[in-house]
Amino acid sequence: MEDKLEEIFSLQKGLTEMMNLDRYPDDIEGRISALCTAMIHEAIELQRTTNWKWWKKPMEFNQAEAREELADIWHFLIQASLELGLTPDDILKEYQRKNEINRQRQKYGY
Repeated sequence: MEDKLEEIFSLQKGLTEMMNLDRYPDDIEGRISALCTAMIHEAIELQRTTNWKWWKKPMEFNQAEAREELADIWHFLIQASLELGLTPDDILKEYQRKNEINRQRQKYGY
C-alpha cells in the first residue's frame, strides 16, 4: 500500500490540476503568503468550533465539523509543501530535525 502522506500529496496535486488558478499568485512568495492566509482563516474556523468564548453559553462540541476544518488546513499545508518543493520524505526529515531541537529546548528549560 502506498504511504499515506504520499497519497495525500498525490490527491492534492490532482485537486490543484482541476482548479482555476487565474487569481493564484504567480510568484512563490505570493503563493506561500496566500496559503498562510488561508491556513490562518481555516484555523479560526476550527477555533470557532470550540467554546473559547467564556462569556457565552457553551454549545456541544461538534467533532465532525472540527475535523472538516482541520482537513481544510491540511489541504493548504500540503499545497504549501508542494509549492516549496517538499516531498513527504523532506517533511519527515524537517520534522525530525525540529523535533530534536524542541526536545533539547524542553530538556534545558527553553
